[in-house]
Amino acid sequence: MASTPTQAPASQTLSRGIRILEVLADAREPLTIDDIAARLGVHRSVAYRLLRTLEEHGLVTRDSGGRVQLGAGLAALAAGVAHDLQAEALPELTAVANELGATCFLAVLDHDECVTLVSVEPRHTVNPVAQRPGTRHPVTRGAPGKAILAQLGDAARTLLPAELVDETAAVAARGYATSHDEVIPTLRSVAVPLTVRGRGPAAIAVVFVASSHDDDAIAARLTHSADAVREALGG
Repeated sequence: MASTPTQAPASQTLSRGIRILEVLADAREPLTIDDIAARLGVHRSVAYRLLRTLEEHGLVTRDSGGRVQLGAGLAALAAGVAHDLQAEALPELTAVANELGATCFLAVLDHDECVTLVSVEPRHTVNPVAQRPGTRHPVTRGAPGKAILAQLGDAARTLLPAELVDETAAVAARGYATSHDEVIPTLRSVAVPLTVRGRGPAAIAVVFVASSHDDDAIAARLTHSADAVREALGG
């Protein structure tokens, strides 16, 4: 990218290092250096230098076979993201998860994606749905994304695909969003908007295969938690 007087050139090295972290997060298993190099489209020696730097900062680690995985240093970084929001939301997510028997999570907007910030699985449910922090999908899909989009103003919503304009307006009026098979086949989700003064749009949601609770009841419980988090954070 050519530099301009108002924009510094992007750092290719930094971008590649971040991309390695994304590749490892998506893989969900340790990768070899050759695997990483291939996915980045760079020579093995380039990948190795980048990994050594990330390893020095505790962001990646290597096992006895030399395979690479995310390091514990990332946990400290992740805990610092919206720390007060995570701290206030966690007890509410835990209560909802155990009451409804469904995985409950907090999602936030990141550019054009919906990203899980923190999640809690129900304590006594067999094989609960996993919704790991860092999980992301297009904000135009799934109940959490639509609950986030519903917080946009009317003018901003007109920029959405035509089929979503009416749907997100309906979500805003109803107070909650639902989805089925939109992100992961067989899974259902219910989400409510979480608006906190001075922050971007967020949502509290549950994800499940089946539930004995109807959508209205689930939404009412989620709304109670969203209100509690909002009040704790001062609005």
